[in-house]
Amino acid sequence: MPLLRIKATDLRLQLHRQSGAWREAVRATDVTAGPAIIMVHGFKYAPESATHCPHEKIFAMRAGGWPTALGFYGYPKTEGLGIAFGWYARGSLWQVHRRAAHLGRMLADLVIRLRDAAPERPVHVIAHSMGSEIALSALEFLPPQAIRRMILLTGASYASRAQTALITPAGQTSEVFNVISRENDLFDLAFERLVPAPKPRDRAVGQGIDRQNVLNLQLDCPQTLSILDGLGLPVAAARRRVCHWSSYTRPGVMAFYAKLLRDPDHLPQARLAQLLPRDTSPRWSRLMKAPAAMSRAPLTLPDLAATARVLRAKTGFLPPAPPARKHNEPVC
Repeated sequence: MPLLRIKATDLRLQLHRQSGAWREAVRATDVTAGPAIIMVHGFKYAPESATHCPHEKIFAMRAGGWPTALGFYGYPKTEGLGIAFGWYARGSLWQVHRRAAHLGRMLADLVIRLRDAAPERPVHVIAHSMGSEIALSALEFLPPQAIRRMILLTGASYASRAQTALITPAGQTSEVFNVISRENDLFDLAFERLVPAPKPRDRAVGQGIDRQNVLNLQLDCPQTLSILDGLGLPVAAARRRVCHWSSYTRPGVMAFYAKLLRDPDHLPQARLAQLLPRDTSPRWSRLMKAPAAMSRAPLTLPDLAATARVLRAKTGFLPPAPPARKHNEPVC
């Protein structure tokens, strides 16, 4: 099976709409070649929900879904194993954040079982938004080298929280790619206002994570995009000034992540760190000083709508639902 669908509750892990024990399902994947890639969604999804189930939306095996975008097409002997980690991510932002931190232990249990089933198979994690809190929390319960690479997409976590997770044995031996964008500044601000910080003056990881094994990759930086294009990994430029989802909806970006996870030796983190800009743009730089291509354009209605949603602080990170026929088109 190229894709293992998991549903995480506050009490246990179980298979999504399948009979049998999840541990047995993991053990049966020991003959699968290639990496194990665990995908963790963010806010507002809920397994089994008729309208918000991540396994029917972001994790669907179709064009635009994460599994297909990361190279899972249904040929397990050559593709490796995809694990869709679904969890209940609805409620107030602080409630969901607290639940995400708790689920780190369950993600760690899943990683350990994967390593037991196939010790030589590398395990990677890619997580968006609040899913980054689950990914980082899992490091506290894992041994060294349990997770080879971790990609955090506009994460809804605090920098001090990331620092704590990354000084653990598992954290020190994992290569972390912290994908950020100034498109996400308003969402970072909302997160900082609605979720209590572990330390005074703490900031979301969108401002960067200062660790030797972390590469902060600013996805709306023209220089970064130019370098990726030169590496044969073209990623489309940002189209909005405000967007929480372009870290995975931007054309070309998921192919870049697939390369990072499937062929890490071809893209060593140290080499990328030498090529990509070390410094990131300051917060609000995208809103206060638009790129030349947008300098004459006012904020669009989608921009203003996104801003209003954040400032009201009532609906949280509610992504727009793409039409079924245009599922593979970027939201932003």
